[in-house]
Amino acid sequence: METSGTKREPLTVAVVQPLWAGDDVLGNVSEHARAIGRADARLVVFPEFSLTGYDLAAPAVSPDDDRLRPLVDACRAAGSVALVGAPIEDEDGREYIATLAVTGDGVTAVYRKMWLHGPEFDRFTPGEKPTVLTVDGWRLGLAVCYDAAVPRHAVDTAALGVDAYVASTLYGPGSESATRRDTHMRERAVAHGMWVVLSTAAGPSGSYPETSGGSGVWGPGGEPVAQAGPAAGEITVAVLG
Repeated sequence: METSGTKREPLTVAVVQPLWAGDDVLGNVSEHARAIGRADARLVVFPEFSLTGYDLAAPAVSPDDDRLRPLVDACRAAGSVALVGAPIEDEDGREYIATLAVTGDGVTAVYRKMWLHGPEFDRFTPGEKPTVLTVDGWRLGLAVCYDAAVPRHAVDTAALGVDAYVASTLYGPGSESATRRDTHMRERAVAHGMWVVLSTAAGPSGSYPETSGGSGVWGPGGEPVAQAGPAAGEITVAVLG
């Protein structure tokens, strides 16, 4: 998927910790649309399963679902590209944990999680290959949750020539999870000399009564550039340049 723009200027990114509206997809869409409007960023990134919450039984969401129209409208108004998370079902019946890219023109399933974890294997199929999304000349390698914990995924993604590694995740609460989260992101940045962008859930999400928050951006040297706290509803903005 290629968006308009051939000259690479600094890229403004926002990582969102949305308020979860329970199993109401339209309610979550409304929260996402408000966040896109507030973020004032070219790229707006949401966590894993952001449209449903981390509920492994949540019905699949089709990219052409009319309930997603407010996201398209919000991206058109803001001039943004939004990355949102949802379960999807392909035409062959296989289901995936996916990242959907939303622009003012529509919604596309752009990445399928490759490294599943635990009971995710009971329902979902692993994605087959890394993906690069190009936004205004920036090559963005995509990851979903456990992908970012597996060094091999970053190796294979970086080999595609990416400028930033963009992860949509969920980490549980507590200091150990927070340390693991920050260590993963710092290590990926340092190992490959690339920006790392993380949107991770905060507050409740699906079967998780509490999650870590701490979404942020790490520079190519591994230094944290901007990072949210633990609260749901936070939006953190940084400029990649």
